[in-house]
Amino acid sequence: MANKTVADVMKMVKENEIKFVDFRFTDTRGKEQHVSVPVSHFDEDKFTSGHAFDGSSIAGWKGIEASDMQLMPDPNTANIDPFFEEPTLILTCDVIDPADGKAYERDPRSLAKRAEAYMKASGLGDAAYFGPEPEFFVFDSVRWSNDMSGCFAKIESEEAAWNTGKEYEHGNSGFRPAVKGGYFPVPPVDSGQDLRSEMCLILESLGIPVEVHHHEVANAGQMEIGTKFSTLIQRADWVQLQKYVIHNVAHAYGKTATFMPKPIVGDNGSGMHVHQSVWKDGKNLFAGDGYAGLSEFALFYIGGIIKHARALNAITNPGTNSYKRLVPGFEAPVKLAYSAKNRSASIRIPYVANPKGRRVEARFPDPLMNPYLGFAALLMAGLDGVENKIHPGEAATKDLYHLPPEEDAKIPTVCASLEQALEYLEKDRAFLTKGACSPTPTSTPTSTSRCRKSRASAWRPIRSSSTCTTRSDRRGGPAGPPTGAQVACEQGTASAVPFSWRRCVLQPPTAR
Repeated sequence: MANKTVADVMKMVKENEIKFVDFRFTDTRGKEQHVSVPVSHFDEDKFTSGHAFDGSSIAGWKGIEASDMQLMPDPNTANIDPFFEEPTLILTCDVIDPADGKAYERDPRSLAKRAEAYMKASGLGDAAYFGPEPEFFVFDSVRWSNDMSGCFAKIESEEAAWNTGKEYEHGNSGFRPAVKGGYFPVPPVDSGQDLRSEMCLILESLGIPVEVHHHEVANAGQMEIGTKFSTLIQRADWVQLQKYVIHNVAHAYGKTATFMPKPIVGDNGSGMHVHQSVWKDGKNLFAGDGYAGLSEFALFYIGGIIKHARALNAITNPGTNSYKRLVPGFEAPVKLAYSAKNRSASIRIPYVANPKGRRVEARFPDPLMNPYLGFAALLMAGLDGVENKIHPGEAATKDLYHLPPEEDAKIPTVCASLEQALEYLEKDRAFLTKGACSPTPTSTPTSTSRCRKSRASAWRPIRSSSTCTTRSDRRGGPAGPPTGAQVACEQGTASAVPFSWRRCVLQPPTAR
């Protein structure tokens, strides 16, 4: 796929009679932001002078006393928005600090570029490829409340197993997947075929190659659309675009899509498994003659991810709800081990016939993850393993979900809560600061206070300033109503910001 130039973009504007240009960027929490300008205020100079905006309005960025920021559009990301009524060109941007004219240190996209640059400068590789698999739910209705009169959270999905006895005006067909029975029957049990097909066609029209789509394991509308791997930055751009398309197609159908890791009680959650490989001089450095066809380079890369996994959890699993997914019994990879083909391990080596496709799959991340920060952090952890020759030990050959107690106790696990992940990140963050991939870690009274709020919220059955859910944050805590339902939007997740790799930011209600 040829890169688009500024001239190509200006040609797109003219040929498609574009009326508006929409500049987009991603904030620390992984939420995409945008601002539109009339085409009369857009020309080639925007690619060098940028577009000014107020950085103080973005959580965790500039203070009001130094709020001026610049959006610098990347011409290679140009696309025509498929949803706006007026013809609109969309451009993904880097964030520039006008004080020095350099990439803003807290801009996730710029940070990811620094991670790529570090890999190249170190001589370890010249390209890193990522292939994420974000799972999601599509619900018919989502309601919640948390005020002085009481609290509740309610999800509705005609496909949900809890609706077998419900009366509908059009009748109850009875066709729906059972709990953990959604993988993957044909329609009418799979009610999302046409919805996903429309999503896929739009994704391909935007230049994102689709490889597969299907219903996922959970009932109540869990789905997956598999798209092609690409380089770190482009693949992170595609994740944001994929989420945008999925949200908006679902919205057009009168439904709500969510990438929340564990929106319903008693069934599988949504992960975002991340396939990775590093290449140099056109050669896949992960291919070799070792275990599962891996090279020593790949084994050391795995060793780095396993060593730093608990610190990575603060970035790859950034919400309080993330840790409701990372529990035994729901196909969640809680054990820090690696294995070929074994989906119970947190690191899997998929079977491939061609060594060029050799890769490793990190299975613990979830789709709340900011893709720029998450991919960069995984890369830096893996490269640290290569640089320090961190061997991951023997591969796991058994089902890690059903080990004898004495064997189970010997295998470390991922973090059990966001609070624990932040504590590990506090102690283990040096690997993230190499090559200026992250500025010197800092702490402020505000961030410390917000972390305290995150801890306090764990004791509440439902929260307003952090994740709204019907379950406790602690593993084994009280479950919510058996009818399902935890709230289905990623409102109020807490995440670690890149400039400190440790702060806890409590978000207001949002559906990311």
